[in-house]
Amino acid sequence: MPISTASQPLVTPTTLSQRLAVAIGASLLGLCLVYFAGFSHIEAVHNAAHDTRHSAAFPCH
Repeated sequence: MPISTASQPLVTPTTLSQRLAVAIGASLLGLCLVYFAGFSHIEAVHNAAHDTRHSAAFPCH
């Protein structure tokens, strides 16, 4: 019985530089989101971020 290649998962190795690029990109995106939520002039966005920080016991004052 022949082995089907469709049933075997396709795995591609990643290099250290690829992993670093993804980690740096994710960190920059996270910082942008935190900056946007923290300094947003849209009151609903700012209040949601503020309440989330308090519920996580993260000081913000």
